[in-house]
Amino acid sequence: MLRFVNQHYAPDVASTGQHLTDLAEYLSAAGVPVEVVTGRAHYAGGVLDAPPTEVRDGVRIRRYRTAGLGRRSRAGRIFDYAMFYGQVAWTSWMGEAADGTVYLTTPPLLGVIGWIGKVARGRRYGIWSMDLHPDAEVAAGMLRRGSVLSRVLNWLNDRGYRHADFIVDLGPYMRKRILSKGVRSDRVATVPVWGAAPEESPAVAATGASMRARLGLEPATVVMYSGNAGVVHEFGPILEAMRLMRDERDIHFVFAGGGPRRAEIEAYARTHALRNFTYLDYVAREDLAGMLAAADVHLISLRSAFAGISVPGKLYGIMAAARPALFVGPAACETADTIRSADCGEIVDPGIGDAASRVAAAIRAWRANPDAARAAGARGLAAYTSRYQRGPNCAAFARVIEHAWPSMFTTFTRTAPHTGVTASVATETATTAGADAGESADASRDLPFAAAGVPSA
Repeated sequence: MLRFVNQHYAPDVASTGQHLTDLAEYLSAAGVPVEVVTGRAHYAGGVLDAPPTEVRDGVRIRRYRTAGLGRRSRAGRIFDYAMFYGQVAWTSWMGEAADGTVYLTTPPLLGVIGWIGKVARGRRYGIWSMDLHPDAEVAAGMLRRGSVLSRVLNWLNDRGYRHADFIVDLGPYMRKRILSKGVRSDRVATVPVWGAAPEESPAVAATGASMRARLGLEPATVVMYSGNAGVVHEFGPILEAMRLMRDERDIHFVFAGGGPRRAEIEAYARTHALRNFTYLDYVAREDLAGMLAAADVHLISLRSAFAGISVPGKLYGIMAAARPALFVGPAACETADTIRSADCGEIVDPGIGDAASRVAAAIRAWRANPDAARAAGARGLAAYTSRYQRGPNCAAFARVIEHAWPSMFTTFTRTAPHTGVTASVATETATTAGADAGESADASRDLPFAAAGVPSA
């Protein structure tokens, strides 16, 4: 049995949970018995409406209860994590042994539980590195670089990474940071994450048109930020661009989702009387394609300090929706590399002067030339189709696991040869799994230790 551990899983809206759901169900369909150990806390706050145990699409799920305080304060989040750590540690060390366990990085330092289990009980493990910790907390200013606490957490995290049988990263900048921790290069593989499958169905188009009509957005150019608004994201130039364009009624900004920065963004809109602005709640995953289709341009952001630490996952859904991407963040990171490679949008590095004006200029250019916007979106869809689809990248991840633990696939996958996951690929090197390192991908959330209302840098 292959076990995954992450605080979020379907039907939760968290990006890590969605990608883990895809991979777990893919492997289950390939004939591998899969168990997911997850939490019952809802990513958007409160408790998830889901049973403590169930079998969903062939995947056995165990959901551990926590206090559900994570969105209220940093202390509440740490308390929730402590409850989850305790239950996961007991399962990993004393419970039924899995043939292998893959730990994700929410909450942080889960790999330490794997390391202790390996040393004490001989239980093998790998890590799917969606973010890097405590690097993220240091970058956010929550931990002082060089402090006793940051050194202790780095020491623990590094041990977890160095002793893992394999680590899957999200791109070359993250890979470089992982290797700097003393991890052997032959144990690190790059596998991009993916977006939802492209849908050009009448239902998707109708959902997008319905949202635009409900909000009174026609015939405006709709500029959307969809997903989490977290402490890793760069909103300063975006908000200032919105202020510069507040009297341009043929442009409307829509934010959809939540996160610790939502209140800050809404307060800015009120303070500056932004009438061409709307903030919507998260939508269910099955409605996401329609939501993305409602926009003409999509925004992505990342603070420069987080390059290689956190990788925004929303780009691939944007590419699948055939919409142009406007990235506000460092020119040297996974997201910028992908946009340049696919020629599917614009990059505005805040470190290179007057970013707000450049954001506004890009939006105005696409408004004036919608054919150019559509062409950029089409190039993004072509790149997505060739490199960032769910099935091929799940297969690439399966090859990484098989390379590390070939006996697992020898035992189970002979019953489903059509999946392409067989023992014959065990000879492939893990470092070549997935897309070329220069065309890597993303997954981004708010930092696990972030408190609601953390001010922007």
